[in-house]
Order: sequence, then C-alpha cells, then structure tokens
Amino acid sequence: MDKMFAVIKSGGKQHKAVVDGVLKLEKLEGEAGSEIILNEVMMIGAEGKSLLIGTPLVKGASVTVEVLKQYRDDKIIIFKKKRRQHYRRKTGHRQSVTLVRVKNISKAS
Repeated sequence: MDKMFAVIKSGGKQHKAVVDGVLKLEKLEGEAGSEIILNEVMMIGAEGKSLLIGTPLVKGASVTVEVLKQYRDDKIIIFKKKRRQHYRRKTGHRQSVTLVRVKNISKAS
C-alpha cells in the first residue's frame, strides 16, 4: 500500500504530514502524551497521486497527532544597522514550538 500523506495548515504555515512522521509546529495547547485533532487539511494524497484537494480545505478530513514535547526553539538574533549614522539595534526572539508525531490521517467519508 502506498504511504499516505496530508498537507495541513497550522500556525499560518503549511506542513506535509506523513503517518509516524514528526513535525515541529508553532505552539499548540496540550501536554506531552495528549492527542490533538487538526481539522485544517488542505490536501490528501498517496505517493505521487493526489486523492483529495481542498478548496481551500478538504471537508471532513482530519489529522490526529500526539504531542511529544513543548519547548522553546533556538534564539534568533535580529540586528539592525545604518552605516555612518551611529544606529545599531540588537534584539532576540525565541519561538515556542510543539513537537508532534502524526498518528492517523482520515479522509472525508
């Protein structure tokens, strides 16, 4: 059987989810070990052939994920400079992320 995948939308970004695959998503509510159902599925396919394409979402489709851990990503440094103007600004940002494992992809019935 072909390996099934889904393109999901989470945190304003699109991710390709494969069963037993691990994804790094923007912060989702839930502790480690809990399951979350994601309903914003944009496409479902299987190894080279597309099964369902949403307009923009596939109705009734969902992806079930298990939360592995909640953590904060590495720091991103933002450095602004205007030469010869004595202007420099340095700030940093750490994004909260959720590491999840895809358990199941269900199509619309």
